[in-house]
Amino acid sequence: MSSLSVGSIVEGVVTGITNFGAFILLPNGETGLVHISEVADSYVKDINEHLQKKDKVKVKILSVNGDGKVGLSIRRALNDGKDTPAPRRGSRGAGSRPVGRTVVSFEDKLAKFIKESDEKQHDLKKNTDAKRSGGKGFRQFE
Repeated sequence: MSSLSVGSIVEGVVTGITNFGAFILLPNGETGLVHISEVADSYVKDINEHLQKKDKVKVKILSVNGDGKVGLSIRRALNDGKDTPAPRRGSRGAGSRPVGRTVVSFEDKLAKFIKESDEKQHDLKKNTDAKRSGGKGFRQFE
């Protein structure tokens, strides 16, 4: 097995997918992990929407630990090796926005939350009313 060089970009094959990342078989026979935060520039909710087993992917080698763990990044390999660190909660400066992400305003998020909440409340009330009236032998339909 040849040694892996931190910072180099190699092609590998996806051998396994978990909810926290993907395992990649590297050309030297070792397996590395691409954490879910290193799959794409945008937020990844479901890694299966981005990767499948047997996909060939270019990865940048981020770290090689003494215990054999290899840290990889697909998004940094796609950015031609430019180290653009993943945004972390609370680490952005005041007024800055994540690069390459669709920005949804607080008002839009709040409106969506209220709409979903109202729908759930309506369904709950409907089910509760049906159970109350259903015990007397008649049902009320809307």
